[in-house]
Order: sequence, then structure tokens, then C-alpha cells
Amino acid sequence: MSRKPLVNVQTFINEHPFGRFQWLVFFMCFVIVLLDGFDTAAIGFIAPSLLGEWHIAKPDLAPVLSAALFGLACGSLCAGPLSDRLGRRSLLLAAVALFGVACLGSAFSSTPQQLTALRFITGLGLGAAMPNAVTLMGEFCPDRRRATVINLMFCGFPLGAAFGGFLAAWMIPHFGWRSVLILGGVTPLVLAGLIAVEMPESVRFMVAAARPHDRIQAALARISKSAFEADRFVLTETAPSTGSKGLGLVLSRSYIVGSVMLWLAYFMGLVIFYASINWMPILLKDAGLTPRSATLISALFPLGGVGAVLSGVLMDRFNANRVVAVCYALTAVSVYAIGQAAGNMGALVLVVFLAGVLMNTAQSSMPALAAAFYPTEGRGTGVAWMLGIGRFGGIAGSFLVAELTRRHFGFAGVFAAVAVAGLVACAGLLIKQFAVTQAVSGTIGVESIHH
Repeated sequence: MSRKPLVNVQTFINEHPFGRFQWLVFFMCFVIVLLDGFDTAAIGFIAPSLLGEWHIAKPDLAPVLSAALFGLACGSLCAGPLSDRLGRRSLLLAAVALFGVACLGSAFSSTPQQLTALRFITGLGLGAAMPNAVTLMGEFCPDRRRATVINLMFCGFPLGAAFGGFLAAWMIPHFGWRSVLILGGVTPLVLAGLIAVEMPESVRFMVAAARPHDRIQAALARISKSAFEADRFVLTETAPSTGSKGLGLVLSRSYIVGSVMLWLAYFMGLVIFYASINWMPILLKDAGLTPRSATLISALFPLGGVGAVLSGVLMDRFNANRVVAVCYALTAVSVYAIGQAAGNMGALVLVVFLAGVLMNTAQSSMPALAAAFYPTEGRGTGVAWMLGIGRFGGIAGSFLVAELTRRHFGFAGVFAAVAVAGLVACAGLLIKQFAVTQAVSGTIGVESIHH
């Protein structure tokens, strides 16, 4: 058997089928995204029980409900640079264990203050886990399937949110609100055990960080045993290198415009998502619908995550920036249409579902777009900072609608204002595409140390 003196790790991944090992990595990363969706939905269902048990007013719940969002933002911003220095796997393992322990601890809270603090720590863990899951999955994917696989992974969020809602609705009357948090804590702890046993470090990261040859070989051999024939491993980056790592690369001259436009698009997308999720039931009720109809129609919005897989296929075949920009533009049109359909139940059902499909498709496509934009030395930070800064868009979306209603904007006016965020996101991605086209592309070679 002839030995290959030099093997390019990405070429190796590209040349082999997406096999059992990569599906196992996908499963672990998918469950992390699913748990984020579950946690986001479950806390909303727990809220009425907290009001009754602790005898508190609705405004006192605001810190409890928003603490995890702040934690998610902080976790993402801190975890990205750490993953580009320490590695994806160790940080992912620590993050999953942290949010598992914190969520389990939340189940035993006795005051709103305790629950708020533990919700923040849960958010920190989730915020750190999510971008590392995206980065790790992206670095084990063949180039031709990366966007499709990452978008498929992000279908876990709406699935987790729907599952969390249905499960919480059944569990709370039978076992109490604490049971939902116990389930939300035990599941990630079981997952952390699986990650510890089965998840290797990203091979792209190991080559870029000059980790031992035998560790790179062992990880690649799980894709194909032919990795044992290699004497040395190299990594070629299609994205230009700046000589910097982590945040230095993300904010460097070659990447700053694209980075800011990714942040802007993801931020604006979450403005729409959280403005709609948090306020649509109230706004529909105010527009004359019965509480039951308002709730059922609003529930259609987060169900629309299925379009993300189709978007991933299109992104792998065509210009990814333009595919997602079109999704945001169509989101703006459909969100505006919600405001115009208030008097027509049939039209309202259709446009809310359509807006949800387009919104979730665009938003779920963004991590794949970020993962493809950055080279290995800055990918962890690039993905994490986009997700982290975007979380503040979720907070801004809730406050935006509160301010618009305070200024007596009508139903149509609120949705017209929220729709503008979709146009801004679309413009951001078109500017990113123009900036990337103008940039001088280059390749860099990184070589592993031969033991």
C-alpha cells in the first residue's frame, strides 16, 4: 500500500462520503440547537405558574424572561475567541455541562432573584455551545454540503421550541413547572457524556494549531481509515488570511466590512423574530381576534423553519449572500402584509405562516454564511460574535414594539415598522457580497507537525 506523504484535510473530507461518524457529530450538534429552542419556549410556558406560586406581578417576570437572552449574548461573545485559542471540543463540552447544571439548578429556585441568576448562567452556557456546535459541524463537512447540513441542524430550533411548548403544556399540570427545568437540565448532562466519549477536536483546528500528528490522524480515520496512510497533514484556506487569530482576524481590514454586515443582518433578523414572537398574540387580540385565534395564528410563525433546508441547498449551488438577501427581502414584504391582513382571517393565516417560513429560513441560513466566510483561525469568533451581537436584536425587537404601541401605532403601522428591519438585513448582505467581490482573495497553507 503506497503512503501519501501529504494530505490536505479539507480535500480528504471533500473526497469521502458524509458517513456515520459525521452523522453522529451532526446528531450531537442538532440536539444542542434543539435544546436552545426548547429552553426559549419552555420559560414562556412556566411564567404563569411562577406568577401563581410566588405571588408576583407580571412586570416582576421581565428579568426572569430576559436573563437568558443576556446570558446567550455574553456567552457567544466570550466563547468565540476562546474556541479559536483553546479548541472547539473542550469549550463545547464545558458549555453544555454548564447550561445543564444551571438549568437543573433553576428547578430548585425559591425566589425570582435566584431563578434570574440561574437563567443568566443557563444562557451563558447555551450562548457558548451554539456557535461552537456550528463551527465544529462546519469543519467536519464537505464544502459542497456545508450550508445544507448547517441549515438542517438549525431546524432543531423551531422543532425544539414546538416540542418544548407541547411538552411543557402536558408536564406542568401533571408534574409542576419545575419538572420542565429538570428535563431541560438532565438532557444536556447526558449529551455532555456523549460528547466527552465520541466527539473529537476539529481536524481543521488541530492542523491550524499545530496539534500532534497522531491526534489529527485518529480523528480523520473516523471518516476513512485511509488517513493512516498519510505522513503529514496540511490545510489550505480559500478565505484570505491576515496573520491574526480570533477577534483580530474578524476585525481586520480584510474582514471588517463583511463582519459588520453579518452582525447587522443577524441583529435585524432577530428584531423581527422576537418582535413577532413576543407581541403578535397581544397585537392580534387588540386587532379584534379572540384570544384563542390570536394564540393559534401566532403559533404558526415559529413553525416555518422547514424552508431552511431548501435554502441550504440553494446556498451550496448559487451565491449564498444573494440567496439569503432575497429571503430577507421577501420576509420584509410578508411582515408588511401581516399588517394589511388584519380584517381577513384566511389571508392572515397565510401571510403569518409565509412570514414565519421566510424569516426562519433567512435566520437559520446565517450561521452557515458566517462559517463559510472566515478561515479556521477566526471561524469560531466570527460565528460566535454574529450570534452574540444578534441576540441584542432580540432584546431590541421586544422594546421596539413596546415603544411603537406607546406612541399609538396601529396594527398595520407596527408591522410596517418591523418590516423595515428585513430590508436593512437584505441591504447588509448585498454590501457584504460587494465587499467580498472587491477583496483580493488568497490562499494559505498550514501544515501539521509530523510526530
